Amino acid sequence: MTERLLRALGGLAVVTPFVIGLTAATVDRDGREVFRFQDAEIVESSGLVVEGNLAHTTNDSGDTGRVFTVDMSTGETVGETFWADGPQDVEALAPAGSGQVWVGDIGDNAASRDSIEVTRVPVGRGDRTVSEENFQLVYPDGQRDAEALLVHPVTGRLYVATKGIFGGELYAAPPELADDAPNVLGLVGTTTGIVTDGAFFPDGDHLILRTYTNAVVYSFPALEPVGSFDLPSQEQGEGIAVVSTEAVLVSSEGQQAPVLRVALPEAIPAVLSPTPTPTVSAPDPAASSPSVENLTTEVRDRDAWPWMVGAVALLGGLVVLVRSLRPR
Repeated sequence: MTERLLRALGGLAVVTPFVIGLTAATVDRDGREVFRFQDAEIVESSGLVVEGNLAHTTNDSGDTGRVFTVDMSTGETVGETFWADGPQDVEALAPAGSGQVWVGDIGDNAASRDSIEVTRVPVGRGDRTVSEENFQLVYPDGQRDAEALLVHPVTGRLYVATKGIFGGELYAAPPELADDAPNVLGLVGTTTGIVTDGAFFPDGDHLILRTYTNAVVYSFPALEPVGSFDLPSQEQGEGIAVVSTEAVLVSSEGQQAPVLRVALPEAIPAVLSPTPTPTVSAPDPAASSPSVENLTTEVRDRDAWPWMVGAVALLGGLVVLVRSLRPR
C-alpha cells in the first residue's frame, strides 16, 4: 500500500501546479496591456526578456528549440533564433548581454532528469540558425522541477529557482561554467512555491519571483522577503521581466496572449538601489501602429470555466489517491 500511496501522491503533485494555474486565471486584478503576441506559433510563451523595444520569448516544452523576438510596438515577430532540434523541456529565458539570451532547458515535471541544460544564443531582428554550446547543470541533492532562470546583473552568474508545490529553492551555478563536465549547483536558500519565472533588479541586491497569481521581491543573497503583490489575471502566467525600479512586465501562455505592465507597490521601489534601469522604449510616433499607451487596457474578469476545469482535475487526483489506499 505504501508504494501505491507514493505513486498516487506523485501523480497528484504533477497535476496540482496545472490546476492552480487554471483556477488562478479567474482572479480579478488590475494590469495594463502593453502588446499582444501576434505570431500564431507563440502558443506557450514561457519566459520573457526585454531589450529596448524588443521582447524575447520561447515556447514551453513540445516545440523545437527557438527564441522569438517581438517588436513591442506591434506585437509582431521580427526575428527567430533556432538553436536546437529537440530540447527536453525549455521553460525559461534570462538576459545574457546585448543581443543574447540564456535559454533554460530546465523543466522536469517527473523529477527524472540526470541533468538540466542552459545555452546562450544570439537574438534580435532577422532569422538565424545557430549551433551553440550547452552547459550541463546538476542539483546537489536530487532532481528538481524548475521554470525560472535568473542572471545576476553585476557578476553574470546564473541562478535557477525551483518550482516546488509547498516551497522552492534558489540554486547558484558556478561562477565559471565548465563545458566538459556537469556543473554542480549550490543552494542559496528557500523561496515561495510554484515559481514560474524570476529576474534580478539592476541593483543586484534584489530579485523578484512570480507564481501563477502573485510575485515576491527578495533581498539578495539573504533571500529575505521585502514585499509581495498580486499579479493580473492571466490564462497561465509564466513570464516576468524587470523594466524599471517601478514596474515589471508579465506574460502568459495562450495564443495572442497579452503582455501586461504591472506597477510595483510603493514600498518596494523605496528599498531598491537607484541604479539606472532598462526601460520600455516608446514606439516611433510616425509609425502607423498604436502607441503603447493607446494599447493599454484594463484586464477584465474571465469566464468561470477554469475554476470548473481545475476542480474536476483536482477531484480526479483525489479519486486516484483514495483508490490507491484500498486494500487489494
